[in-house]
Amino acid sequence: MASYEVAPEAYYKIYFHAAKHPHKPVNGVLLGTQNPPRSGVVKIVDSVPLLHHWTSLSPMMEIGLDLAIQHAENERLQVVGYYQACERLDEVVLAPVGERVASKVQEKFEDAIAFVVDGQKLGSSESALVPYLPLPSTNDWRPASDAQQPFTPSSRFQLQSSGSPAEAARLVNEVNQQFAFGDFDDHLEDVTIDWLRNRACLP
Repeated sequence: MASYEVAPEAYYKIYFHAAKHPHKPVNGVLLGTQNPPRSGVVKIVDSVPLLHHWTSLSPMMEIGLDLAIQHAENERLQVVGYYQACERLDEVVLAPVGERVASKVQEKFEDAIAFVVDGQKLGSSESALVPYLPLPSTNDWRPASDAQQPFTPSSRFQLQSSGSPAEAARLVNEVNQQFAFGDFDDHLEDVTIDWLRNRACLP
């Protein structure tokens, strides 16, 4: 059974995406590595934000996903998962489109994971990520068995830095760092926005 570790850069970008569009659904993909394959720790080292307008399975979603996959390959990484945040703070259900995108990711990466952002934990020192994993031999995704208490010392879901949630909240509340961040939708309106790397938003 795989375990998962989220690097600060990946966490910050997910957080900034949700914080920039608090009243809209947002989504993106997770990039990382696994060593050894199919059993080792999945290290989620980055995230690529896709959309905040067209979050259904639209042509824009397909194009953005293909570009994110190409970017991952260029960086010698894999697309290892999917993330979403809902427009309602108390909504932590993986949307049907999320299940379909996550299943598409799983076709190429067996230990794929999906995270749903818990809006009620944004701004706290707790991780705001709720992990979802696929049920065996199905395309159905469910909260991980230990999703009620992920990112605790005994969990197979870990933050590389326990201070990531508090630091992400500080960067939003004190620095408005989310406004230095852009997704694929933003890039379509302003091609100078580097949505694949988002280096300008990182501390």
